[in-house]
Amino acid sequence: MSTLSRRAFLAAAGMAAFGAPFRALAERLRAGVEVEDSFPYGPLRPVPDETTGLPLLELPEGFRYRSISWYGDPMSNGQTTPPLHDGMAAFPGSNDTVVLIRNHEVSLSTTAFGDPAYDPKAPGGTTTIVFDPRTERVVSVRASLAGTVNNCAGGPTPWGSWLSCEETLVAPGPSTSVTRQHGYIFEVPHDGVSNAQPLKAMGCFWHEAIAVDPVTGIVYETEDRTQAGLYRFVPTTRGRLAEGGKLQMLAVVRRPQLDTRRDQRSQATYDIDWVDIAEPDKPHVDPQAKDTHGVMQQGLDRGGAIFARLEGAWFGQGRLYVSATNGGNANMGQLWELDPEAGKLRLVFESPGPDVLNMPDNICLSPRGGLALCEDGTRIQRLQGLTRDGRIVTLARNNIVLNGQKHGFIGDYSTREWAGVTYSPDGKWLFANIQVPGVTLAITGRWIDGGL
Repeated sequence: MSTLSRRAFLAAAGMAAFGAPFRALAERLRAGVEVEDSFPYGPLRPVPDETTGLPLLELPEGFRYRSISWYGDPMSNGQTTPPLHDGMAAFPGSNDTVVLIRNHEVSLSTTAFGDPAYDPKAPGGTTTIVFDPRTERVVSVRASLAGTVNNCAGGPTPWGSWLSCEETLVAPGPSTSVTRQHGYIFEVPHDGVSNAQPLKAMGCFWHEAIAVDPVTGIVYETEDRTQAGLYRFVPTTRGRLAEGGKLQMLAVVRRPQLDTRRDQRSQATYDIDWVDIAEPDKPHVDPQAKDTHGVMQQGLDRGGAIFARLEGAWFGQGRLYVSATNGGNANMGQLWELDPEAGKLRLVFESPGPDVLNMPDNICLSPRGGLALCEDGTRIQRLQGLTRDGRIVTLARNNIVLNGQKHGFIGDYSTREWAGVTYSPDGKWLFANIQVPGVTLAITGRWIDGGL
């Protein structure tokens, strides 16, 4: 990254209230402190995977990793691990193990990979990995949700479950093999198997990620479409989503249908309100015309705001953070901050170009105070971060080139996206996925307080 582009990023981000990292950065800039270009952990270099011996990643000195679950590996039930690893979260397991629940964004097969299945003709879902940090080995891998489609992201809940989101509105018809309507959220317990029942009150639309306010239990939902909305689900009973609740869409006060995708001023801040979605299980405006904006159109009709593709979501320090993957005038991404108590929406940062931040997708707050960002952009993919003292950093770079060494995969996969970044409960391990060829990686090393 050039000094100019790095400073452009830092200057743009410095006045935001994105928790400790941005407050510290603002103080440094006001004091006239020059922000270094050097990466706090040192330069990246190819590092062999401790499982396969292949240099799948570039990492700083003092970091190591192992691949722990590939597409095609056998699961505990004898079936093979599904492809297209995506969103993921970590939970504490028994005997100090780590439980990972991982999405699979599959849509092309015609058979469910587990049971019970919501739709026996749908190929997506989640798998659950039990990882033992002491032996650095996988204890088990099992199917935990089956019969769904395009499980892209989702998010963990404070009560110990994973909400898996379908990024599709596919329905039975002459050109599909599915037998039921899709486009829902499903709950997966960290210590069991999902009942595969859709949470229909949370909406039927192109879901991406969720983030839960731990105090109120309100679930915030993102939508990954060129014209997207930001939603919240107010449950009737905290932690019991199946009992129903109210779905709402964010609107900007006195600015009906505000389009936030382009031409936003630096640190733009808006007063917000929430408008009700009367029919959350209405995927189509007109089924005959195949207009699949049913839920969003209801919100727009009441003045809801428009965002660029909303993907990552995280709730921390009393605020919600979401990434608009191709938002901004450079189409390289925006980060938005929502303060529910104050009723404010703020543009935290807009990427000026791919050298700075190349289309952020999944995001996750680090236990050390930084922010991890998965890129899904236009070149070799990086796992990026923002440290607590305001430095933009690259923790890892995808370096996957295979020649049949693993399940016969051949090709250069270095431009394939990162996804599902999450930390072990003790913060010592960072887990992330490379969606294609489909591999989950466990990274550890000399973490620095205030960093990733």
